[in-house]
Amino acid sequence: MHVVSFLEPDPSALPIDLSRSTPALRAAVGHLLGQPPEIGVTLGLLVLHAGAIIAEGYGPGCGAEVPLISWSTAKSITHAMYGLLVDDGLITVDTLAPIAEWADDERATITVQHLLNMRSGLAFREDYVDDQVSDVIAMLFGDGRDDVAGFAAALPLEHAVGAFWNYSSGTTNILCRIARDILGGGRATEAYLRERLFEPIGMMSATATLDASGTFIGSSFVHATTRDFARFGELYRNDGCWGDHRVLPAGWTDHARTPTGTPDTEEYGYGAHWWRWQWPGAFAAHGYEGQRILIVPDRDLVVVRLGKTVDPGFPPLRAALEAIVEAVPAS
Repeated sequence: MHVVSFLEPDPSALPIDLSRSTPALRAAVGHLLGQPPEIGVTLGLLVLHAGAIIAEGYGPGCGAEVPLISWSTAKSITHAMYGLLVDDGLITVDTLAPIAEWADDERATITVQHLLNMRSGLAFREDYVDDQVSDVIAMLFGDGRDDVAGFAAALPLEHAVGAFWNYSSGTTNILCRIARDILGGGRATEAYLRERLFEPIGMMSATATLDASGTFIGSSFVHATTRDFARFGELYRNDGCWGDHRVLPAGWTDHARTPTGTPDTEEYGYGAHWWRWQWPGAFAAHGYEGQRILIVPDRDLVVVRLGKTVDPGFPPLRAALEAIVEAVPAS
């Protein structure tokens, strides 16, 4: 039987105030950590309120010091990297994407903003099951794995630029190649992320994966502990500030959650490499198998859930996360 653990304070970690952990919150957290079969396995779960951990627990074989995979929550880290590039004057969101393969055709009109909003118009099939039609499987694990951005950049337009929303890991990796070229290579990109983003917020466990061409695979592959993913969420809850230090440019959080328009079939709205939730100003980083970094500003709340949920379990997972949020009163 799995035992829910609420960890004792660790002076090297985020502040912990278990006195704020109400019975309703403990019940909601305990439900997820109890590994209900309709949701699947939760490996890490952390609730951060006004910067302090108020509930935390881990699944079998996991713990506070174990790095876990981001999957597509890395896309939101890519958004943060672009905030830094914009703040440093190295690019603007209106810049035409500098992709050599597009120089002589309609793809030359694709901007950085189009890519951030998933409105490039490029053909890309984000299918995680059928490898016969999936571009994402081929890009990450097949023919494209050594040059993920090159694979994505070679795809044709399927829609007019800016006219159609299509969630695409390929467009994120194109952004990461642009960043690589601006910064001077893969190792320079790693150093930039570490020195400008990870270290200033204490996200010391974070590692970014590069492909063979030196491109950060910003669609999918950052590893970090649950607490460090919570630090990243807290950075966005505080509009890019960490304590008295501004890390991201003012307003970059609003850029992340400004609606870009998604199909009626989508359960969530979309901004710029972040998903929009139902509470005022709420937004989240989403990843394959139910990775979530959920930020609810009017409750001073960040909720991180890492684990393994298959598609049929997504509605129960969402309901479980909503129960955690509703257990914390609005500020």
